[in-house]
Amino acid sequence: MKFATLNDGSRDGVLLVVDKAGTNAVKATTIAPNLQDALERWDEVSGALQALSDTLNAGTCEDSFEIDFTQLASPLPRSYQWLDGSAFLNHVQLVRKARNAEMPPSYYHDPLVYQGGSDHFLGPRQDIVHKTTDWGIDFEAEIAVITGDVPYQATPEQVEPNIRLLMLVNDVSLRSLIPSELAKSFGFVVSKPPTAFSPFAITPDELGDSWKDGRVWLPLEVEYNGEFFGNPEAGEEMQFSFYQIISHIAQTRSLRAGTIVGSGTVSNEDRSRGSCCLAEKRMIEKIDTGEFKTPFMQFGDTVRIEMKKDGQSLFGSIEQKVVQWEGE
Repeated sequence: MKFATLNDGSRDGVLLVVDKAGTNAVKATTIAPNLQDALERWDEVSGALQALSDTLNAGTCEDSFEIDFTQLASPLPRSYQWLDGSAFLNHVQLVRKARNAEMPPSYYHDPLVYQGGSDHFLGPRQDIVHKTTDWGIDFEAEIAVITGDVPYQATPEQVEPNIRLLMLVNDVSLRSLIPSELAKSFGFVVSKPPTAFSPFAITPDELGDSWKDGRVWLPLEVEYNGEFFGNPEAGEEMQFSFYQIISHIAQTRSLRAGTIVGSGTVSNEDRSRGSCCLAEKRMIEKIDTGEFKTPFMQFGDTVRIEMKKDGQSLFGSIEQKVVQWEGE
């Protein structure tokens, strides 16, 4: 199944069921008012949602309508919890190598995770609005899962049946603010503004054999200002699966339905695959030439993030522009 959220002005929006082509939808409010409600009552409502999806895909749904992507919010416009990992160690290695830092051995067996702001997320077509580009505005293309209830001390095997949905991510970062914030040894806050998610959240079965071992085995496509920027494979170099990342988190807590967990920036050793963020490209420049050449995002710059299977867009595309804040 595919789900989206219509922005009706409320904080949680209206739940939509979307057809496989990603062009038409139907309101699912007679089953669940919003996606968070559906996740909390998944065993109760998933059958009815599947039946509505089947009707929509059969072309016999009288209340369906064409999707206007500008009217979509994030599938979860807000969440009780957003946790982002860093499971692609090539990305971590490049960042550390550029500043002549060794990779700690623990990184190979102990997942990196931080807790991000989740009180509101950006929609898939919503502008990235900031006061100044001096903050080093960057995109980060990732994959995320949405969980059901995950018990305390869950093993990776126990996590597996509790993966409800998957999305794409633009984890916006303010790179120039990160070093001073991390120097305080207290984590990200101001350097991590609201995150954006793809138009659609999809059930794992929509991926077919591309969902395996808690990883998505497809390339993640990124365009920057209308040109190719990267298409790294998201499966083969993911050091920790989503099952392992979530099990790591569950060592000390249970997770409630609607928790979002990200993969971290997708990255491959093969440089011909490009990158999923400007910082990584800059680190490669620093390693190769001793200096940074690529600037961070400027006002008017655009980014597009998408994933396809057999030519079909699975999640819809994130398409955003950097715009200057005009407040006082």
